Amino acid sequence: MKPAEIILKSGKDQSIRRFHPWLFSGAIKEITGNPVEGDVVKVFDNNSEFLAVGHYQPGSIAVRILSFKDIEPDEKFFRERVISALDHRKSLGLIDNRSINVFRLIHAEGDNLPGLIADFYNGVVVIQMHSVGMYRVRSLIAGIIRDALGDKVTAIYDKSISTLPFKAGITGTDGFIWGESGPAVVTEYGFKFRIDWETGQKTGFFIDQRENRKLLSEYTRGRDVLNMFGYTGGFSVYALKDASLVHTVDSSASAITLAEENVNLNYGDDSRHKSIQADAFEFMKNINGTYDLIILDPPAFAKHNRVLDNALQGYKRLNMKAIEQVRRGGIIFTFSCSQVVSRENFRKAVFAASANTGRKVRILHQMSQPPDHPVNIYHPEGEYLKGLVLQVE
Repeated sequence: MKPAEIILKSGKDQSIRRFHPWLFSGAIKEITGNPVEGDVVKVFDNNSEFLAVGHYQPGSIAVRILSFKDIEPDEKFFRERVISALDHRKSLGLIDNRSINVFRLIHAEGDNLPGLIADFYNGVVVIQMHSVGMYRVRSLIAGIIRDALGDKVTAIYDKSISTLPFKAGITGTDGFIWGESGPAVVTEYGFKFRIDWETGQKTGFFIDQRENRKLLSEYTRGRDVLNMFGYTGGFSVYALKDASLVHTVDSSASAITLAEENVNLNYGDDSRHKSIQADAFEFMKNINGTYDLIILDPPAFAKHNRVLDNALQGYKRLNMKAIEQVRRGGIIFTFSCSQVVSRENFRKAVFAASANTGRKVRILHQMSQPPDHPVNIYHPEGEYLKGLVLQVE
């Protein structure tokens, strides 16, 4: 069947010519044919010149671009893209790495496969589709991963139902596409973590903080550490290597349970660690001078530009509390994982927080996501994780 065609308004083709992988609905002049969500469509400028081919979806992002060449996205196409992504992980030394068996296999636009995430958990691959087009080819993707990795893969789990666009009308359940496995225990730089992809956030673990957790471990010796929004306790486990004490705070009881389990996996019943179920802003009202290292890794404060201002105020309030109350000479690891919050905006929010406290603050490190979460240079929105290491006099 001939793909439907999308014709752009005059002058609305510039982002596509600059290889941005999203086409927004406001640029569309007309659509020939009647594509349904997930269909492959071709994109043309107002003079009928071919521009791109991609997956159609109703909404603000109308097309996720697969290629800027006039090709058919068939089995050969997806095999080449998936193999390219896996080769990148091999070049990073992540496949067949004895000290790390948890990493991202495929990172959507960063690997030229928009709408597709695949994470590796000690043999179990968890895939997550963010578009109906990718959801339709999930079995094909799973088969390619199996072929490429062989016996390194023991099971493949699809966790897409909660991430597909709500308009898609797809009903079903998450589950194994191939093989079976209970929750896995993974190793990251020698530390162990229990992963439950069925109930955990994202695909089960915040893999993108791996290198930032490693950096944290260089600053924790002899310190009293507060890990806010602790979730599975990833930062807490790294901190406990040399810290005097570590307190993990999260509003979720299930997250606290996971954090305690991960601490126990690595240290047994260690009296230096304490978990606290509490609201972050309430907890931070009365911690003056208790800690000399604070980690702020909140969930995304903004998922849409319409709430950006409120999100920046939230980051400002949160960081101001930490800067006010950390001990003199203390360290703060602070993060934003909100895609719509730019690196510049986040830094401005932290600057405003610092200025309001009147304390002297240095930036020691500027952090981002690791190289298994690559950023397509034509898609700056892909740089969603940003962080700062601050020293407060």
